[in-house]
Amino acid sequence: MSGPQRKADDHGHKARHEDDMDWETLRFPGQLSKMLFHPDAERPSDPNAGFVRYEPGAHHPTHRHDFAQVWYILEGEFTIGEKLYGPGTMVFHPDPHYEDALSTETGGTMLFVQYPGPTTGGRPIYEDRFNLAERRPLSEERLDV
Repeated sequence: MSGPQRKADDHGHKARHEDDMDWETLRFPGQLSKMLFHPDAERPSDPNAGFVRYEPGAHHPTHRHDFAQVWYILEGEFTIGEKLYGPGTMVFHPDPHYEDALSTETGGTMLFVQYPGPTTGGRPIYEDRFNLAERRPLSEERLDV
């Protein structure tokens, strides 16, 4: 019995352990990230996939994106919009979407997967969002992309 044949342009899997990188500064207050996979010049349609760690009191304002994303709460409690969510909760944002304001009193960690929007083609953004040398004032952040 033969299996499927590989094609010349097929890609193999990638694997990376979370300990292989340091936490990076994310654009919103009290948030750090480890995007183990992310778009780059060679693979611009790769997802942002990794972890976001929130310090107690971390928050972000309502904003929008053209890409799609899934969050999975690993630890902590988060108020998203007017509702409280805890560990084991999966949040799906189809494309295009807005994200309600988010805050956490406990802090916590989420698994993030952001991927090109199936309907919009909008791609997730890594550079200058998840890997900041220094966080800018929130008033300087674009909230419409």
